[in-house]
Amino acid sequence: MEPIIEQLEDMSAREEQIKGFLNDSSWGNARRVPLAGDASNRRYERLTNALDESAILMDAPPESNASNKAFVRIASHLREIGLSAPIVLNADQKKGLILLEDFGDNLLTEIIQSQPKNEVMLYESATDILLQIGRNAAPNGLEHLTPALLSEMILPAFEWFAFGILGRLDDNKDAIVSSFQRALQITTNVTPVLSLRDYHAQNMIWLPDRTGIARVGLLDFQDAVLCHPAYDLVSLLQDARRDVPIAVEKAMLTKFQSHVSENEAEFEAAYYALGAQRSLRILGIFARLSLQAGRPEYIDFIPRVWNYLDRCLQHQSLTGLRETLLKNLPEPSTENLRNLREQCAKYPNPL
Repeated sequence: MEPIIEQLEDMSAREEQIKGFLNDSSWGNARRVPLAGDASNRRYERLTNALDESAILMDAPPESNASNKAFVRIASHLREIGLSAPIVLNADQKKGLILLEDFGDNLLTEIIQSQPKNEVMLYESATDILLQIGRNAAPNGLEHLTPALLSEMILPAFEWFAFGILGRLDDNKDAIVSSFQRALQITTNVTPVLSLRDYHAQNMIWLPDRTGIARVGLLDFQDAVLCHPAYDLVSLLQDARRDVPIAVEKAMLTKFQSHVSENEAEFEAAYYALGAQRSLRILGIFARLSLQAGRPEYIDFIPRVWNYLDRCLQHQSLTGLRETLLKNLPEPSTENLRNLREQCAKYPNPL
């Protein structure tokens, strides 16, 4: 059977599953409008019924490895500790379909763009949420991002980002991973907390009718893990999709650190080590999405992520690592990014 025919048949079968799920959920006659997705295999639709009530359909097929059970579980935990996570209206875990409360479209990124005077207030609210998460015990059974795991997670920076530009794999990548693991040992000096992992303004909705920290609706937390408290703070303040003013980053870093650690220097070292780790991982992920998934728009974010990496590596605790990394990773110059875009035409990637 031709691949295109197989694909169409799969889409048709999936649509029948969705229709059955919506009928069982009393939303079978709702109007369905696709919503912008993320970098995952999940799809979203907004449903509107005859009473003008709305809900969100999350379509996360089991074969996509989406963590549907984890989403429901973490959403429940977040609501229990006073935060705003969508109420799960119905779920079919086997089929990977979840019907969610609709938080609307007031993304923090868009609120900040239209009301820049509120930027600091919104980042303070997002920082307060992280403090609330850290004050509460995390659910059992979550994976712990140890220095060993965190350091392994930087490999895509070499296997996709560097390879996509240079056309070869770096022989030094394993040694660099080992060096990074040593740099990340400082993250073991505090008790790990629940980390939502993709904690940034694009994954938060402003809910003005609620009060306190519940005014920020949380999305995209199904990949939650245990990690150092600074991990999600880095995700928030070194946002790959928008420029967070350095003054805001420093103010939120000071605010957060004052509540979670008496050792300012140690917390700061952990923050910048995790910042470097995240930037390297994101460079690899964005290059992979560009090369393997045919999403070259992610190349546009790479210079910003590189700047975060460069800033983090300037911390005094990472001096030696900075020299090694910058020798083995190509700078995203105009020419190198052009090379990366040209490689996108060779999809699928030859790796």
